[in-house]
Amino acid sequence: MRSGPPSSNRRRRLPEDGTLEVFAADEQSAEPVEVHRWTKLAEDVLRAQGVRGEAELSLLFVTEEAIGDLNQRFMETSGPTDVLAFPIDDDLIELGRFPDTTTTGPDRPPPDPSDAPVLLGDVVICPQVVADEWRWPLVHGILHLLGLEHGDEMERRERVILGAAE
Repeated sequence: MRSGPPSSNRRRRLPEDGTLEVFAADEQSAEPVEVHRWTKLAEDVLRAQGVRGEAELSLLFVTEEAIGDLNQRFMETSGPTDVLAFPIDDDLIELGRFPDTTTTGPDRPPPDPSDAPVLLGDVVICPQVVADEWRWPLVHGILHLLGLEHGDEMERRERVILGAAE
């Protein structure tokens, strides 16, 4: 499993209220994908990790070629992999007018960054590489989006979450 671009090693800000949303897109046709099942597991993982409120996560199911291209581009590793995680840094909220973002403009107050949803990022999965074991790569990718790195804490959380999901 590759985690995507290097992260800042900090835990994600967790929202207080709002709607937790997981968006999923099956962009391949080589393997059947139970989109609803994996969306539900992703929601369960986020809740198990304490994510509440206005937060968004995307699940993308892609071809071997597509994940191989992403793997090469972002991880500098050739060939396809099972899962990649691409966190979105929630500090990148741009304030101001579109497209120059220099001021808020005379017609509206400055936006409150706490009103914006937490955009956790994307978990990209290749069904052809994953084959029969979907749960672990999905959980692993989401934990990376939430700021966990490889190690004892991540492995412990994976065991807890996967044990509860059985």
